[in-house]
Amino acid sequence: MLAVQQLSHRFKNGAEETPVLHDIQFRIAKGEMVALLGSSGSGKSTLLNLMAGLMKPTHGSILINGHAIEKMSENQLAEFRRTQIGFIFQSYELIPHLTVRENVELPLIFQGIKAKSRKEKAFALLAKVGLGDKGEMFPSQLSGGQQQRVSIARSLVTSPAIVFADEPTGNLDTKTEAEIIDLLIELNVTLSITFVIVTHELEVAKRTQRVIQLRDGFLVENEPWAGENE
Repeated sequence: MLAVQQLSHRFKNGAEETPVLHDIQFRIAKGEMVALLGSSGSGKSTLLNLMAGLMKPTHGSILINGHAIEKMSENQLAEFRRTQIGFIFQSYELIPHLTVRENVELPLIFQGIKAKSRKEKAFALLAKVGLGDKGEMFPSQLSGGQQQRVSIARSLVTSPAIVFADEPTGNLDTKTEAEIIDLLIELNVTLSITFVIVTHELEVAKRTQRVIQLRDGFLVENEPWAGENE
């Protein structure tokens, strides 16, 4: 599903270059749920942006479903993200003046899907995340955990090849955090969705099938967590 090969990246500021990632290599299979773990400054946010096609690497390649995204033009990348990649954000990124259903539908509008089909798919996904009766409410009427469930439903509405979740529990209390991770595990199993969860929390990382850990821009771990998410 995803292959990162000999990936290095440097940020340029005039003549000065700052290395951020150093020869990163790993693979993620279809249907895996993997944590990208690292503290602030470890390089995980840069790696996420590279994998999501938001930046081009200095060196190396990133393949998603066999497509080398670093070779794509900006227009090709925009289309690829729209159809192949789902995003879950720490701050939910819901549009306040749209209903819950309309927020979930939004990515389908850019694909030209007809209104009836959009509505049906949005309600089906809201039911899967436990919000089947909240579709005509507004984000401000929901709790933080419920808003994140809306964000999860929206990330899945285009049937993406892979979903990147950027600190998806960062704004939640411990109980709600556990509920959201439980939901992601359930979706991973029932829908065979590939998830990459970016986090600095070891307890969140332990709930996934495998941990890819970065430290100071280097890959320091790429191992399964035996029995941790049973």
